[in-house]
Amino acid sequence: MAEPEQHEGEQDLEKKIEETRLRFNNEFVQAESTEKYDSRDVERLQTDDALAEGYLTWRMYVVDDALKMIDDSFQWRKEFGVNDLTESSIPRWMFETGAVYLHGYDKEGNKLFWFKVKLHSKDTKTIVDKKKYVAFWLERYAKKEPGMPLTVVFDMAESGLSNIDMEFVKYVINCFKVYYPKFLSKMIIVDMPWIMNAAWKIVKSWLGPEAISKLKFASRSEVHTFIGPEYLPTHMGGTDPFKYSYPPLPDDDFQTPISDNGHIVGEDDTESKEGELEVKDALESSFNSEVAVKPKKVNFLEDSVKSEDSDKTDTSARTKGARKPLTTFKGPLLDVSPAEELSFGSGDTEKKCLIILSNVTKNQVAFKVRTTAPEKYRVKPSSSCCEPGASVEIVVSLHGGSQASPQDRFLVMAAEMENAGSQELAQFWKEVPKAKIMEHRLRCNILESFKPAVSILRDSPVDTGTSGQQELDIMLMRMTACNFRLEQKLNSCLWLQKVLTVLVLVLVALNLLCLYLLSTAQPKS
Repeated sequence: MAEPEQHEGEQDLEKKIEETRLRFNNEFVQAESTEKYDSRDVERLQTDDALAEGYLTWRMYVVDDALKMIDDSFQWRKEFGVNDLTESSIPRWMFETGAVYLHGYDKEGNKLFWFKVKLHSKDTKTIVDKKKYVAFWLERYAKKEPGMPLTVVFDMAESGLSNIDMEFVKYVINCFKVYYPKFLSKMIIVDMPWIMNAAWKIVKSWLGPEAISKLKFASRSEVHTFIGPEYLPTHMGGTDPFKYSYPPLPDDDFQTPISDNGHIVGEDDTESKEGELEVKDALESSFNSEVAVKPKKVNFLEDSVKSEDSDKTDTSARTKGARKPLTTFKGPLLDVSPAEELSFGSGDTEKKCLIILSNVTKNQVAFKVRTTAPEKYRVKPSSSCCEPGASVEIVVSLHGGSQASPQDRFLVMAAEMENAGSQELAQFWKEVPKAKIMEHRLRCNILESFKPAVSILRDSPVDTGTSGQQELDIMLMRMTACNFRLEQKLNSCLWLQKVLTVLVLVLVALNLLCLYLLSTAQPKS
């Protein structure tokens, strides 16, 4: 019964997406001025199912509401030139303040978007640039980690009323409420001074029923419930030594990976210093996913390419016991399985996963697999080539007693080799244009081995397996909206009760006054 129901749910979603696209094109694009939206946004809505689904989900699959949200969002993107925002288009001093930046992860593996409130001040002259500054960070992350939510952290330490700009706060709320659907995991207000309670009550009213449950108020001790100490600053009781500085952006620094035998000498290490700088620039562009953590930042594993015969003889041994992928991402050069995440557990049989790359081109395709935690994982092979129409099985295994974490990420890079055999891989990766490199990111999913049903559910065949979760999300959002409406009705009833009480008291007073006047007006006998 589960499979037919899931299939029906997927078909219903496809119909909603198609209806949204058709109506937006007919009722908004063709009916309005062509200059109202950026054509790139309109085109993306027509081709990107995840984008259309995001708006629908955030509006509980009500197409009319989703269309209004898309209209508002696209107009904002056009007004602020979001598609063309670059680091150079933002005033340098904004980056230097460190008031807003991406760094670290919460315990669920969501990226942290920090707002240092004490560094903000209300200034009408700079409000537009501040808004663009926030849009820059959000758009940057959306392009690097599509579909991955953010956890917003308002660090209220040492802040006061002079640091609260309600217009700016409302703008930030709207970014997640309207402009970037499904982007908000949670919003944590840390160490809020009591004097700001009234201000944040107003903020709470702006969030609306779909996001109100995502607002969390936490003290310095309570914030550890959401974020581990390794990603909390020392003034919050954490151990993260990260200190913001600019330039470069906090995600632009990389370290050389290590192995059991010490430093791994990669293909790039044998080149000149100039070559190293070129590679670093390429890496910054290709895997710039805002990872700026303590000593381990984004690191890379690059194994030497083994011969074809050698690969064939040890493939079965390498892949034995590895978790096989059940979903597939359809890429322009390679199909990547799994589509979104590698699943690891605590058992001995749950520490190895397979990544299967299938070449869908007519040429040989070079690939690399990189990870943010090379000291924890072994990737074999991590760099090689895939023949036209062929597939390559890559084994990703946890090393030693290491445990997988939701914060860990993997990046698959691929580029078509039009002149196969005429150049070595090391030289090829140095010369290939960035625009010709395909990238696909995978996150880590931690299986709860003591709950077999969880594993079975996550391993169920079908593309995404999110139908049940989707229905649950819809139910929760509807319940939240219902509670919000009930709360509003209750408040209005209480207000009405107070009004009626006052009216009753007034009527009683008038009645007593009438009795008094009548008694005084009677003639004395």
